Amino acid sequence: MKGKFITFEGIDGSGKSTQLRALEKTLRARGTDVVITREPGGTALGRHLRAAFLETKEKVAPMAELLSFAADRAQHVEHLIKPSIAAGTTVISDRYADATYAYQGARNGIARRQVNQVIRLATGGLKPDLTLFFDIPVEEAIRRMALRRRSHAKKNRMDEETAEFYTRVRRSYLRIARREPKRFVVIDAHRSVGEIQADVVKVITKFIK
Repeated sequence: MKGKFITFEGIDGSGKSTQLRALEKTLRARGTDVVITREPGGTALGRHLRAAFLETKEKVAPMAELLSFAADRAQHVEHLIKPSIAAGTTVISDRYADATYAYQGARNGIARRQVNQVIRLATGGLKPDLTLFFDIPVEEAIRRMALRRRSHAKKNRMDEETAEFYTRVRRSYLRIARREPKRFVVIDAHRSVGEIQADVVKVITKFIK
């Protein structure tokens, strides 16, 4: 029996990674066989690519950014996601191809057609069975990112993006949600961690069963 493939998506500051960590604890406490991963950085090669992209000081060309994430994803799909699903394990990833559509698609200089072509090549056509999108107002996400920086969290390139950029990213995600309502579940992430967590556990538990 094939496993399920679930993804968590959201703009930076949406709280999706916090929710994924909480969900992992809940699922493991219940004895659920699950692989928790992320993009970029879900494999050893991917971790090197992630560090190179997020920590570089030079200006990164939009196409170089797109292809870097594609290389990470191709490795991730072939060496972790597909084998785990084939073994009957549920895989939950913090970001996947929708992030490329939303983020790299929001960059100037790359046509949507090119973004979609690269996504198809990197994924081999593999799509999630379920995607949770953690939706939050851009202003609140930026406020959270500022708090994160002040708490001495390590700064990366994405912390330097503008509100206008994140607005385009959020709109891209919502377009996907409208286009694929059977796959996408939109979670109101502008609530307490506990309230959001209750919704996440309910949705995931029902889907896995």
